[in-house]
Amino acid sequence: MNYIFQFFNTAFFNPILNILVGFYQLFNYIKLPGAFGFSIIALTLFVRGLLHPFFKQQMDTAKKMQEMKPHLDKLQEKYKKDPKKLQEEQLKLYQQAGINPASGCLFMIIQMPVFIALYQVLGKFLEINLPKTIMQINGALYFSFLKINTIDPWFFGINLATTPQKGGNVLYYVIPVITAVLQYLQVQTATPAMTPSATNKEIVKKGEEGKKDNGGDFQKAMNTQMKYIFPLMIGWFSLSMPIGLSLYWNIFSLFSIIQYKRIQVNKPVNKLTG
Repeated sequence: MNYIFQFFNTAFFNPILNILVGFYQLFNYIKLPGAFGFSIIALTLFVRGLLHPFFKQQMDTAKKMQEMKPHLDKLQEKYKKDPKKLQEEQLKLYQQAGINPASGCLFMIIQMPVFIALYQVLGKFLEINLPKTIMQINGALYFSFLKINTIDPWFFGINLATTPQKGGNVLYYVIPVITAVLQYLQVQTATPAMTPSATNKEIVKKGEEGKKDNGGDFQKAMNTQMKYIFPLMIGWFSLSMPIGLSLYWNIFSLFSIIQYKRIQVNKPVNKLTG
Protein backbone atom coordinates (compact mmCIF):
# COMPACT_ATOMS: atom_id res chain seq x y z
CA MET A 1 0.00 0.00 0.00
CA ASN A 2 2.87 2.36 0.81
CA TYR A 3 4.36 1.72 -2.62
CA ILE A 4 1.10 2.74 -4.30
CA PHE A 5 0.94 5.89 -2.16
CA GLN A 6 4.55 6.76 -2.98
CA PHE A 7 3.98 6.16 -6.70
CA PHE A 8 0.86 8.36 -6.66
CA ASN A 9 2.77 11.16 -4.95
CA THR A 10 5.73 10.88 -7.31
CA ALA A 11 3.73 10.58 -10.53
CA PHE A 12 0.79 12.91 -9.84
CA PHE A 13 0.64 14.81 -6.54
CA ASN A 14 4.15 16.30 -6.50
CA PRO A 15 4.27 17.37 -10.18
CA ILE A 16 0.86 19.08 -9.91
CA LEU A 17 1.88 20.74 -6.64
CA ASN A 18 5.07 22.08 -8.23
CA ILE A 19 3.22 23.39 -11.27
CA LEU A 20 0.68 25.20 -9.07
CA VAL A 21 3.42 26.74 -6.92
CA GLY A 22 5.31 27.69 -10.07
CA PHE A 23 2.30 29.59 -11.40
CA TYR A 24 1.75 31.19 -7.99
CA GLN A 25 5.33 32.40 -7.73
CA LEU A 26 5.27 33.67 -11.32
CA PHE A 27 2.07 35.65 -10.80
CA ASN A 28 3.41 37.01 -7.51
CA TYR A 29 6.62 38.06 -9.25
CA ILE A 30 4.69 40.10 -11.82
CA LYS A 31 2.53 41.43 -8.97
CA LEU A 32 -0.72 40.11 -10.39
CA PRO A 33 -3.59 40.67 -7.93
CA GLY A 34 -5.30 37.46 -6.87
CA ALA A 35 -2.24 35.38 -7.79
CA PHE A 36 -3.50 32.23 -6.10
CA GLY A 37 -6.84 32.32 -7.92
CA PHE A 38 -5.13 32.84 -11.27
CA SER A 39 -2.73 30.01 -10.38
CA ILE A 40 -5.69 27.64 -9.95
CA ILE A 41 -7.12 28.79 -13.29
CA ALA A 42 -3.75 28.38 -15.04
CA LEU A 43 -3.25 24.92 -13.55
CA THR A 44 -6.75 23.85 -14.59
CA LEU A 45 -6.21 25.00 -18.18
CA PHE A 46 -2.77 23.37 -18.25
CA VAL A 47 -4.14 19.99 -17.14
CA ARG A 48 -7.17 20.29 -19.44
CA GLY A 49 -4.92 21.05 -22.40
CA LEU A 50 -2.66 18.14 -21.49
CA LEU A 51 -5.64 15.76 -21.49
CA HIS A 52 -7.19 17.22 -24.63
CA PRO A 53 -5.96 14.48 -27.04
CA PHE A 54 -7.64 11.82 -24.88
CA PHE A 55 -10.75 13.99 -24.50
CA LYS A 56 -10.96 14.48 -28.27
CA GLN A 57 -10.62 10.74 -28.85
CA GLN A 58 -13.47 10.13 -26.41
CA MET A 59 -15.67 12.66 -28.20
CA ASP A 60 -14.84 11.26 -31.63
CA THR A 61 -15.72 7.76 -30.45
CA ALA A 62 -18.98 8.93 -28.86
CA LYS A 63 -19.99 10.78 -32.03
CA LYS A 64 -19.24 7.80 -34.25
CA MET A 65 -21.15 5.50 -31.91
CA GLN A 66 -24.14 7.85 -32.11
CA GLU A 67 -23.97 7.82 -35.92
CA MET A 68 -23.73 4.02 -35.88
CA LYS A 69 -26.78 3.57 -33.65
CA PRO A 70 -29.32 3.03 -36.49
CA HIS A 71 -27.05 0.37 -38.00
CA LEU A 72 -26.53 -1.28 -34.62
CA ASP A 73 -30.30 -1.29 -34.06
CA LYS A 74 -30.81 -3.06 -37.39
CA LEU A 75 -28.25 -5.70 -36.46
CA GLN A 76 -29.90 -6.13 -33.06
CA GLU A 77 -33.25 -6.76 -34.70
CA LYS A 78 -31.83 -9.01 -37.43
CA TYR A 79 -29.73 -11.25 -35.18
CA LYS A 80 -31.67 -11.04 -31.92
CA LYS A 81 -31.88 -14.84 -31.78
CA ASP A 82 -28.21 -15.37 -32.59
CA PRO A 83 -26.01 -13.51 -30.04
CA LYS A 84 -22.78 -14.91 -31.47
CA LYS A 85 -23.58 -13.74 -34.99
CA LEU A 86 -24.72 -10.39 -33.62
CA GLN A 87 -21.40 -9.90 -31.88
CA GLU A 88 -19.50 -10.78 -35.07
CA GLU A 89 -21.52 -8.33 -37.17
CA GLN A 90 -21.16 -5.58 -34.59
CA LEU A 91 -17.40 -6.11 -34.57
CA LYS A 92 -17.33 -5.83 -38.37
CA LEU A 93 -19.29 -2.59 -38.16
CA TYR A 94 -16.88 -1.17 -35.59
CA GLN A 95 -13.93 -2.13 -37.77
CA GLN A 96 -15.58 -0.56 -40.81
CA ALA A 97 -16.00 2.70 -38.89
CA GLY A 98 -12.43 2.48 -37.61
CA ILE A 99 -13.26 2.72 -33.92
CA ASN A 100 -12.70 0.79 -30.75
CA PRO A 101 -15.68 1.18 -28.37
CA ALA A 102 -13.43 0.70 -25.36
CA SER A 103 -11.25 3.67 -26.37
CA GLY A 104 -13.96 6.06 -25.21
CA CYS A 105 -13.16 5.07 -21.63
CA LEU A 106 -9.49 6.01 -21.97
CA PHE A 107 -10.07 9.65 -21.08
CA MET A 108 -11.93 8.69 -17.91
CA ILE A 109 -9.25 6.18 -16.88
CA ILE A 110 -6.39 8.64 -17.39
CA GLN A 111 -8.07 11.63 -15.80
CA MET A 112 -9.13 9.93 -12.56
CA PRO A 113 -5.69 9.92 -10.83
CA VAL A 114 -5.07 13.44 -12.16
CA PHE A 115 -8.38 14.65 -10.70
CA ILE A 116 -7.65 13.02 -7.35
CA ALA A 117 -4.20 14.63 -7.26
CA LEU A 118 -5.63 18.03 -8.20
CA TYR A 119 -8.23 17.78 -5.46
CA GLN A 120 -5.61 16.81 -2.87
CA VAL A 121 -3.17 19.52 -3.98
CA LEU A 122 -5.81 22.24 -3.84
CA GLY A 123 -7.08 20.90 -0.53
CA LYS A 124 -3.55 21.03 0.87
CA PHE A 125 -3.02 24.56 -0.43
CA LEU A 126 -6.25 25.76 1.11
CA GLU A 127 -5.17 24.66 4.60
CA ILE A 128 -3.26 27.91 4.76
CA ASN A 129 -3.67 28.56 8.48
CA LEU A 130 -1.53 25.60 9.44
CA PRO A 131 2.27 26.21 9.54
CA LYS A 132 2.72 22.46 9.15
CA THR A 133 1.01 22.69 5.76
CA ILE A 134 3.56 25.23 4.49
CA MET A 135 6.36 22.90 5.60
CA GLN A 136 4.76 19.96 3.81
CA ILE A 137 4.33 21.97 0.60
CA ASN A 138 7.92 23.25 0.67
CA GLY A 139 9.18 19.73 1.38
CA ALA A 140 7.60 18.47 -1.85
CA LEU A 141 8.96 21.24 -4.10
CA TYR A 142 11.67 20.39 -6.64
CA PHE A 143 13.54 23.70 -6.43
CA SER A 144 14.40 25.92 -3.48
CA PHE A 145 13.38 29.12 -5.29
CA LEU A 146 9.79 27.85 -5.37
CA LYS A 147 9.48 27.69 -1.59
CA ILE A 148 6.73 29.80 -0.04
CA ASN A 149 6.26 31.45 3.34
CA THR A 150 2.54 32.08 3.15
CA ILE A 151 -0.37 32.05 0.73
CA ASP A 152 -2.76 34.89 0.04
CA PRO A 153 -6.15 33.22 -0.59
CA TRP A 154 -8.08 36.35 -1.64
CA PHE A 155 -9.32 36.53 -5.22
CA PHE A 156 -11.39 39.57 -6.22
CA GLY A 157 -12.81 39.96 -2.73
CA ILE A 158 -13.47 36.25 -2.18
CA ASN A 159 -11.53 34.06 0.23
CA LEU A 160 -10.75 30.90 -1.75
CA ALA A 161 -9.86 29.02 1.43
CA THR A 162 -13.32 29.30 2.98
CA THR A 163 -16.62 27.63 2.08
CA PRO A 164 -19.84 29.36 0.98
CA GLN A 165 -21.43 28.25 4.24
CA LYS A 166 -18.74 30.05 6.24
CA GLY A 167 -18.33 33.00 3.92
CA GLY A 168 -20.82 35.18 5.74
CA ASN A 169 -21.76 36.94 2.52
CA VAL A 170 -24.51 36.45 -0.06
CA LEU A 171 -21.86 36.64 -2.79
CA TYR A 172 -20.39 33.35 -1.56
CA TYR A 173 -23.68 31.55 -2.14
CA VAL A 174 -23.61 32.56 -5.80
CA ILE A 175 -20.62 30.24 -6.32
CA PRO A 176 -22.56 26.95 -5.86
CA VAL A 177 -25.26 28.27 -8.20
CA ILE A 178 -22.66 29.03 -10.88
CA THR A 179 -21.12 25.60 -10.31
CA ALA A 180 -24.47 23.83 -10.78
CA VAL A 181 -25.34 25.88 -13.90
CA LEU A 182 -21.98 25.23 -15.55
CA GLN A 183 -22.24 21.52 -14.77
CA TYR A 184 -25.72 21.47 -16.32
CA LEU A 185 -24.44 23.21 -19.46
CA GLN A 186 -21.54 20.76 -19.67
CA VAL A 187 -23.89 17.75 -19.50
CA GLN A 188 -26.27 19.42 -21.94
CA THR A 189 -23.49 20.10 -24.44
CA ALA A 190 -21.92 16.66 -24.04
CA THR A 191 -25.19 14.77 -24.58
CA PRO A 192 -25.69 14.17 -28.31
CA ALA A 193 -29.17 14.98 -29.52
CA MET A 194 -31.19 12.25 -31.19
CA THR A 195 -31.46 12.79 -34.92
CA PRO A 196 -34.94 13.46 -36.37
CA SER A 197 -34.77 10.40 -38.59
CA ALA A 198 -33.96 8.16 -35.64
CA THR A 199 -36.79 9.70 -33.63
CA ASN A 200 -39.32 9.20 -36.42
CA LYS A 201 -38.31 5.59 -36.93
CA GLU A 202 -38.66 4.92 -33.23
CA ILE A 203 -42.17 6.45 -33.20
CA VAL A 204 -43.25 4.42 -36.23
CA LYS A 205 -41.80 1.27 -34.74
CA LYS A 206 -43.63 1.85 -31.48
CA GLY A 207 -46.87 2.50 -33.32
CA GLU A 208 -46.59 -0.65 -35.38
CA GLU A 209 -45.62 -2.93 -32.56
CA GLY A 210 -47.67 -1.25 -29.82
CA LYS A 211 -44.94 -1.98 -27.32
CA LYS A 212 -43.22 0.22 -24.80
CA ASP A 213 -39.50 0.62 -25.30
CA ASN A 214 -38.30 -0.11 -21.78
CA GLY A 215 -34.67 0.28 -22.79
CA GLY A 216 -35.40 3.72 -24.23
CA ASP A 217 -37.31 4.74 -21.11
CA PHE A 218 -34.42 3.65 -18.92
CA GLN A 219 -31.94 5.59 -21.06
CA LYS A 220 -34.20 8.63 -20.94
CA ALA A 221 -34.40 8.40 -17.15
CA MET A 222 -30.61 8.14 -16.88
CA ASN A 223 -30.14 11.13 -19.17
CA THR A 224 -32.60 13.13 -17.06
CA GLN A 225 -30.69 12.28 -13.89
CA MET A 226 -27.39 13.24 -15.48
CA LYS A 227 -28.89 16.43 -16.85
CA TYR A 228 -30.59 17.73 -13.71
CA ILE A 229 -29.77 15.71 -10.59
CA PHE A 230 -25.99 15.52 -11.07
CA PRO A 231 -25.55 19.32 -11.47
CA LEU A 232 -27.70 19.88 -8.38
CA MET A 233 -25.55 17.41 -6.44
CA ILE A 234 -22.35 19.16 -7.53
CA GLY A 235 -23.83 22.51 -6.54
CA TRP A 236 -24.86 21.12 -3.16
CA PHE A 237 -21.41 19.62 -2.51
CA SER A 238 -19.75 22.93 -3.40
CA LEU A 239 -21.56 24.55 -0.48
CA SER A 240 -19.22 22.79 1.91
CA MET A 241 -16.07 22.82 -0.25
CA PRO A 242 -13.44 25.57 -0.23
CA ILE A 243 -14.25 28.03 -2.99
CA GLY A 244 -10.82 27.42 -4.53
CA LEU A 245 -11.97 23.91 -5.42
CA SER A 246 -15.17 25.30 -6.93
CA LEU A 247 -13.07 27.70 -8.99
CA TYR A 248 -11.09 24.77 -10.37
CA TRP A 249 -14.28 22.83 -11.09
CA ASN A 250 -15.97 25.78 -12.81
CA ILE A 251 -13.01 26.58 -15.05
CA PHE A 252 -12.73 22.90 -15.96
CA SER A 253 -16.46 22.79 -16.84
CA LEU A 254 -16.26 26.00 -18.87
CA PHE A 255 -13.24 24.75 -20.80
CA SER A 256 -15.00 21.41 -21.41
CA ILE A 257 -18.08 23.19 -22.80
CA ILE A 258 -15.89 25.15 -25.23
CA GLN A 259 -14.12 21.98 -26.36
CA TYR A 260 -17.41 20.09 -26.79
CA LYS A 261 -18.73 22.91 -28.97
CA ARG A 262 -15.59 23.08 -31.10
CA ILE A 263 -15.46 19.32 -31.64
CA GLN A 264 -19.17 19.13 -32.53
CA VAL A 265 -18.87 21.99 -35.01
CA ASN A 266 -15.66 20.85 -36.67
CA LYS A 267 -16.35 17.11 -36.77
CA PRO A 268 -17.57 15.96 -40.21
CA VAL A 269 -20.49 13.58 -40.35
CA ASN A 270 -19.42 9.96 -40.69
CA LYS A 271 -21.66 8.03 -43.04
CA LEU A 272 -21.70 4.25 -43.05
CA THR A 273 -23.01 2.09 -45.76
CA GLY A 274 -25.06 -1.00 -45.35
